[in-house]
Amino acid sequence: MAKLVLSFNGDFVKEFELDKEILTIGRKPDNDIHIDNLAVSGNHAKILTILNDSFIEDLGSTNGTFIAGSKITKHALQNGDSIVIGKHELKYENANADDGESEFEKTMIIRPDAKGMPVTEEADKDLEKSIGKIAADLASAGTSTSGPGPAKLKLMSGANTGKELQLTKILTTLGRPGVQVAAITRRPKGYFLIVVDAGKDKKMPLVNDTEIGKQHPLADGDVIEVAGVKMGFLLS
Repeated sequence: MAKLVLSFNGDFVKEFELDKEILTIGRKPDNDIHIDNLAVSGNHAKILTILNDSFIEDLGSTNGTFIAGSKITKHALQNGDSIVIGKHELKYENANADDGESEFEKTMIIRPDAKGMPVTEEADKDLEKSIGKIAADLASAGTSTSGPGPAKLKLMSGANTGKELQLTKILTTLGRPGVQVAAITRRPKGYFLIVVDAGKDKKMPLVNDTEIGKQHPLADGDVIEVAGVKMGFLLS
């Protein structure tokens, strides 16, 4: 698991595992990474982590966030990056990251067509790049936990008919590699279904029995069909 190592004037302070999709950094005590220093804004920055990639975004801080001497607004983190906030430094350590590339080591895909909905690890580079781009776009758009409330999928066909899948993550990838893969993303303006892989037949997923484009906004009660499995989209 990736982590941030906090130091002050070169002295080790604490380690923080990136075990949440969003971690906040700031002087206010309710931040995940609390830095009690006047050089740090109350809500200074946030870290967005999706699968094996992490992104940092400055939240309009007074003194700025710096990486390699450059002031950043949004930045895709690479193993070994040092984030400087005032006199504090947060070193990003992720031994599984691909140095110099913003793509995932492995693509995690939920298989709604298989009993128990297992999560498979796929090493297909095209899928990795597609989902890596979605993650980068989410970070660039300033994705946050604000906006739409919780949602879930209710399986309407296949081996898991009747089962429910809570959409607890910013990015949930569904389907069957080589057949059809799609991702549901949670954004401030709502939930969207995005096509990741249309498969060999180039068939797009369906929403309410109609093929969608590359992305489609989802509404409560929509019926999604990905890789031949029908799922009801429900806002909780």
